[in-house]
Amino acid sequence: MTSTFLPDKRTGPGAGSPPAAAGPRPPGRARRRALHWLTAAGFQLPALVLFMGLVLLPMLFALYAAFFRWGGFGMPSDYIGGENFSRLFQDDVFLGDLWRCLLLVVLSLAIQLPFALAMAVLLNQRMRGRAVYRMLFFAPYVLSEAITGILFGMIFAPDDGFADQLLGKVGLDGLGGEWFADPSTVMATLFLVMTWKYFGFHMMLYLAGLQAVPRELTEAALIDGASAWQRFRNVTLPLLAPTLRISVFLSVIGAIQLFDLVWVTTAGGPDHHSETMAVTMFQYGFKRYQVGYASAISVVMFGISLVFALAYQRFVLRRDLEGATTTMRGDGK
Repeated sequence: MTSTFLPDKRTGPGAGSPPAAAGPRPPGRARRRALHWLTAAGFQLPALVLFMGLVLLPMLFALYAAFFRWGGFGMPSDYIGGENFSRLFQDDVFLGDLWRCLLLVVLSLAIQLPFALAMAVLLNQRMRGRAVYRMLFFAPYVLSEAITGILFGMIFAPDDGFADQLLGKVGLDGLGGEWFADPSTVMATLFLVMTWKYFGFHMMLYLAGLQAVPRELTEAALIDGASAWQRFRNVTLPLLAPTLRISVFLSVIGAIQLFDLVWVTTAGGPDHHSETMAVTMFQYGFKRYQVGYASAISVVMFGISLVFALAYQRFVLRRDLEGATTTMRGDGK
């Protein structure tokens, strides 16, 4: 009988020597990685150029121009330091802008958003034609601010406007008035237009949030004997809280930066009683050619928006942002 001898690997040539070192990384992998980064940079470069040219550089130039007395022609040369900023807080019009901004924020949070939430809860129920109602309520948001302003300028025109004619036909002539032309009613009328224009957007946000609420939870609460209000307060509202927080944030930022709807309807009148910070900035920058002062207004507007956004993110949106944070690592660290 024959047998085959297999040499012991432990005693062969080179026994005990360390394993051969791995060779250099194949050049193809480095090329692929470089190509990947170049491709990513190529896609991001156009957006980065547009952002720098249309957002970042104008912001930096506005900050620079705010320290000059400048009419907008040539380069700023008459340096006046912080005089434009000190002038702001001595200007009754700008101080009124701050007050009106606060008023719009309070009215939006107290009236517009609760109304949008109520309509969202109503249209989240099973009812005939709810898709049509959703479309009708959302349609005003699709209209441009210019069209909305012109439309309501015609509706609230004194004497021959649709609003005054309608009140006259139902015997309420005394409730009619000058609407946008009366300092005592202009802000209320403007807020009415704002609510008609923007509540549909917030309503759709709330509808999306309501449809994400598990129906099993509300059914379980119903079985436990909870009333409709108890189910809404204890089940629906807590689960809708992230959507509510985003809606509040967008509403406040929109009130701070409100311009086009006011400009088309009232242009800030009568006698500055409906002006906002953005309208005042436009008036000084493009009507009076005090671009340095208008730049100071824009810097203050940006500062207010930035401080609010950072504080809101830090104290209100913190839990939502932490819950949405994900990582690419498999170990979860």
